[in-house]
Amino acid sequence: AKTAAIAEQALALIDIEYEVLKPVMDVREAMAAGAPILHPDMFTQGLAEKPTTASNVATRLEYKMGDIDAGFKEAEVVVEREFYTPTAHQGYIEPHACTVRFEKDGQSMIWCSTQGHFDVRASTAKLLAMDLGKLKVIASEIGGGFGGKTTVYLEPVALILSRKSGRPVKMIMDRDEVFKATGPGSATRSWVKIGSRKDGTITAMQGRLAYEAGAFKGSPVMMGCMTAFTPYAVANMYIEGFDVVVNKAKVAAYRAPGAPQAEFAVEMLVNELAVKLGRDPIDLRLQNAAKEGTQTIYGPKFKRVGLVECLEAARDSKHYQQALAKNQGRGVAAGFWFNVGGQSSVHINMNPDGTGTIVEGSPDIGGSRASMQMMAAEAMGIEPGRLKPIIGDTENVAFSAGTGGSRTTFATGMAVIEAAEDVVAQMKQRAASMWNVTAEQVEWVDGVALNTAGEDRLSLAEICASADRTGGQISGRGNINARGAGPSFAVHLCDVAVDKETGKVDVVRYTAVQDAGKAIHPKYVEGQYQGGAVQGIGWALNEEYIYSADGLLENAGFLDYRIPVASDLPMIDAIIVEVPNKFHPYGVRGVGESGIIPPLAAVGYAVENAIGVPVTDLPLSPPRVFNLIQGKG
Repeated sequence: AKTAAIAEQALALIDIEYEVLKPVMDVREAMAAGAPILHPDMFTQGLAEKPTTASNVATRLEYKMGDIDAGFKEAEVVVEREFYTPTAHQGYIEPHACTVRFEKDGQSMIWCSTQGHFDVRASTAKLLAMDLGKLKVIASEIGGGFGGKTTVYLEPVALILSRKSGRPVKMIMDRDEVFKATGPGSATRSWVKIGSRKDGTITAMQGRLAYEAGAFKGSPVMMGCMTAFTPYAVANMYIEGFDVVVNKAKVAAYRAPGAPQAEFAVEMLVNELAVKLGRDPIDLRLQNAAKEGTQTIYGPKFKRVGLVECLEAARDSKHYQQALAKNQGRGVAAGFWFNVGGQSSVHINMNPDGTGTIVEGSPDIGGSRASMQMMAAEAMGIEPGRLKPIIGDTENVAFSAGTGGSRTTFATGMAVIEAAEDVVAQMKQRAASMWNVTAEQVEWVDGVALNTAGEDRLSLAEICASADRTGGQISGRGNINARGAGPSFAVHLCDVAVDKETGKVDVVRYTAVQDAGKAIHPKYVEGQYQGGAVQGIGWALNEEYIYSADGLLENAGFLDYRIPVASDLPMIDAIIVEVPNKFHPYGVRGVGESGIIPPLAAVGYAVENAIGVPVTDLPLSPPRVFNLIQGKG
């Protein structure tokens, strides 16, 4: 078809006969005895004995520490409850889009909106049986991702069409397609049980998490299990996770994938425990907080972390001291994310006038270019404005893992520092050659080479200007597979007002406290805290995919899928805590994930506190809150 109109006419001529099957739309249905089986060849992995019958449970996994039965025997107070979180969209404004050009004898090109252009190249090349070197991918400026653009949907299809037609092809999803055909965050059902002594010491934490994977296996239930109890130093823990297929779109990452759902359940129950014990919820958390030396359920012992400092900052804030008005409630919640590293590549090319270009392989979705610029400038001892950060395509920089999981400032930042230090080493070597001394006799101070064997000095610009006479262009490289992690904790406070005649909830005050390790660009860090809080507030109050009885999505657009707008929210106060991360040269932890984790429980418990009725299911839309107030929840 040469026009869209012709293509639409052709589509109308295609007759399709459907065999209508009963959909399985929820983990409860999918795990029930006699449920329709989505994949007859799928058998549950992770069971003690190999199963002989197919199941909708793709994987069962568990994490444990200590003796859970002994922990509950020791407990004097026990709380337990089931919770539900809905399918939620990442909320990126720009839809998935790409432009491609296939070249039979040359290099094919892809321009796309992505969080990982090397992943796009790998997936597309594999599907089309192409050599990686014959495919170049350029990451466009992105209009939001939040994990939803770590996936590959359009690019292979577009390139096949370009190969077939011999013409460049552009594909853009409309909003309806984005909602129906791309991966949202998982819906979950969770059961959590916590035991403590009367003095507030938590003796046991147990959980069972079931995550929707969509039509194919691969939910983030593992991350949910790994993060759920991690804010607490408890000797006895046990958690099970189930990856469950249902008749929905295959899920994708959504900011701290898996953690908000799991920690919602745990944090709601910790607040309930505080009430039963007659304790302040922050003081109870301080008593049981993870700290340096705490053994995590997923493996490592913590080095120094900032949860205690975050809790203390929240406790001492003006917000926490403020009295509540009538029909208002307050919620407190903590959250944790790993912030792991991965592969990153950077090079810094210096110009004859002393300016330079930082070429990195990690798409910028949250202001990371500014952070890279500042870290490189710090290492080189020059003004940040002398360096221009850009995102290289898959030809112009070596492999870099995608931007996600708050890895970029942590891992790519280390590659930037390595590249900057390489530049400085070359600068010292060039100065040494001009002075006829060794590089060890040259010091680098504030962008200037100093001859310790004399009084000579050369600025960075002077060394760059003479580079053609001392060995050629100066270019520093940093290629790392970052080890370690930047564990980050957050603590949020939320005050809500509830209209008990309508069930409408208004957030009237909100404070986000988080450990950044080191805030390279404080304003951008505050923006990450606030953005995470807003997305979590939306998830808690209004956002959910609504399906008909026959499995059709009924609110595939931002008119009916209600994300928060500015008028829905107060100004969100951000408090930056800085407890340096020993695994990063400047102490960075990463800040993009932890901020979305506490809001679900902070908002949820604020509503519970306001109406005096237990909250177990999200979102807390006006009809649901009204029914809770009326005793119909």
